[in-house]
Amino acid sequence: MGKSDFLSPKAIANRIKSKGLQKLRWYCQMCQKQCRDENGFKCHCMSESHQRQLLLASEDPQQFMDYFSEEFRNDFLELLRRRFGTKRVHNNIVYNEYISHREHIHMNATQWETLTDFTKWLGREGFCKVDETPKGWYIQYIDRDPETIRRQQEQEKKKKQDLDDEEKTAKFIEEQVRRGLEGKEKESPVYTELNRENEEEKVAFNLNKGASTSVAASSKTSSVLGPSALKMVGGAGSVKRKESAHSSSQSKEKKKKSALDEIMEFEEEKKKTARTDYWLQPEIVVKIVTKKLGEKYHKKKAVVKEVIDKYTAVVKVIDSGDKLKLDQTHLETVIPAPGKKVLVLNGGYRGNEGILESINEKNFSAAIIIESGPLKGRRIEGIQYEDISKLL
Repeated sequence: MGKSDFLSPKAIANRIKSKGLQKLRWYCQMCQKQCRDENGFKCHCMSESHQRQLLLASEDPQQFMDYFSEEFRNDFLELLRRRFGTKRVHNNIVYNEYISHREHIHMNATQWETLTDFTKWLGREGFCKVDETPKGWYIQYIDRDPETIRRQQEQEKKKKQDLDDEEKTAKFIEEQVRRGLEGKEKESPVYTELNRENEEEKVAFNLNKGASTSVAASSKTSSVLGPSALKMVGGAGSVKRKESAHSSSQSKEKKKKSALDEIMEFEEEKKKTARTDYWLQPEIVVKIVTKKLGEKYHKKKAVVKEVIDKYTAVVKVIDSGDKLKLDQTHLETVIPAPGKKVLVLNGGYRGNEGILESINEKNFSAAIIIESGPLKGRRIEGIQYEDISKLL
């Protein structure tokens, strides 16, 4: 069997040894070659190809160092952004995951001598928030993506709008109270002396308005009329009292109801416009819109299995069954055919299930019928596409 045979035991052993990570001191960054031992590295340094690379680098060494530094920085930040997002993490954890890739740029070929120097540089340049602790340096990625900045501005705008709505509600309630106070006439009480025409006659008091007059009238007529007439008078007085009490209660109820109805309508209108900046819910169907995961997952439909921190979700791709952890900015809602089940994700009816009745393509909105909760059977029109999604 020849020395250079591909299937020889020695060749197979060499390939197995060269698969994993090797020692950093036997790696040549200029030639991007990893040697397995000191003798191999020495032979490589004496080779003609290595000498040519050194001659090229000697013409402009700063250019090569800048290139390797830029590649190292971009790959490190890309891993930090994709793997950890904006979470605070130990710099050594990110670095260990970075160097696990066999073809990574080694730090000894860059302008930074140690990982601490590189971490400090990231903080000075504004790429990350860095802080030193007894356990080491921690870094936190600062997302400067235009889409993220736009989303943050929208969140601030919504918060400001909510505050304005609360102020409007307070002013509206104050105005209602002021109108109610203006409508009432201030009545000053009139005090009179109690005069008894007959000392043997008993005086009865009743807190209901008009009761004292009826009692006095009945007592006066009782001395003149018989017991049957007394019953008739008493019955007429009681009927009058009931009618007056009923009419007064109806008028008060109407007044209270009108003011209460206005407040309730205003609150319901506010509830419809109340929105949040997160919309993910379990068991809804979504579509993956990011291209950073490749064409394999782009425009694919998935089911939300778990919601993490309101803005992140673990989704399962329907076609392949793969599970992915994605931010809500990388997903969008799915509108089913009319007659299918949907879930309201935002607004005053958030969390209610419903049936999609119709779709308005011009206004990018839909009409649904609520099928759960106390509002069951209510029809809602003009709900936006992003506020509902297909329910599994």
